[in-house]
Amino acid sequence: MRGLVIKSTGSSYIVRMDDGTNVECHIKGNFRIRGIRSTNPVAVGDFVEVQTLADGTNWITEIEERKNYIIRKSTNLSKESHILAANVDQVALIVTVNHPATSTTFIDRFLATCEAYRVRAILIFNKIDLLTEDELEQLAELRALYESLDYQTLEISAISLQNSEFRSQKSDLFSLFEGKTTLLSGNSGVGKSTLLNALFGKEMTRTGKISDAHDKGMHTTTFSEMYFLEMENGEWKMENGEWKMENGRIIDTPGIKGFGTIDFQKDEVSHYFREIFAAGRDCRFGNCTHTNEPGCAVQDKIITGDIAISRYESYLSILNDATEGKYRG
Repeated sequence: MRGLVIKSTGSSYIVRMDDGTNVECHIKGNFRIRGIRSTNPVAVGDFVEVQTLADGTNWITEIEERKNYIIRKSTNLSKESHILAANVDQVALIVTVNHPATSTTFIDRFLATCEAYRVRAILIFNKIDLLTEDELEQLAELRALYESLDYQTLEISAISLQNSEFRSQKSDLFSLFEGKTTLLSGNSGVGKSTLLNALFGKEMTRTGKISDAHDKGMHTTTFSEMYFLEMENGEWKMENGEWKMENGRIIDTPGIKGFGTIDFQKDEVSHYFREIFAAGRDCRFGNCTHTNEPGCAVQDKIITGDIAISRYESYLSILNDATEGKYRG
């Protein structure tokens, strides 16, 4: 029997079968060592084959070939990687300028991974209602930077979306998610759970408070889970206070602190930074690493301000990953 993995708890998986039923499934221990060096060989978004034994237990026996996946360096040193989600159409990265602050290094590492696996990325800046004038200027600069690189950006207040006067903004978000499988990710405390609850018009997942001492987010989402946005009469619309749409799937994941890249080759890192890759075509040497070589067009663009220092520093940090095989944070 075939199904779609819609929730991972670490010890078991919830699979939505082709007939619409949800079943709890397990994997055998040897499944983990079939060349899959990951903390989670099965991920939310995977299409799998399920076998039901005579005792009524369900076991995942095979994973269908993935269209793509988003992966990061695992914090578990005994493994290589952790797959955030599989078979996604796009990633919505939730970012906050403050409360807590999302670093540009984190943003760029995530975007580079999306580039590597050819997944569309959208930046959603949340908690704009909490920002000072200086922070709003910083937000405008960040949006201008990433929009100049052809990344779509939005700014929202997830907590305000629960109010009826923000329905048009809510509609804009639904237009992004309509008919697509979207991975929702970001640092702990950026408001992913609040956004999900606002979108569905009810509490889908628990929200948490920001630590006053360190202005850091606390984990509220424990497991990865897929949520379904539904359709009526062939179109999405507001009904009884809730939006409905065709085949919208949102994969919510636990908040993450750092984003370590994996399986990046040193000579390929620049390919995942759009502006660095474009400028690199004019370098004197074809194998230029854009660090200390003469005739480097990227260095020239940095001097003129055409390439942002923050982006270049992020590039160097990933280059260090590829060279040393580790992520420093």
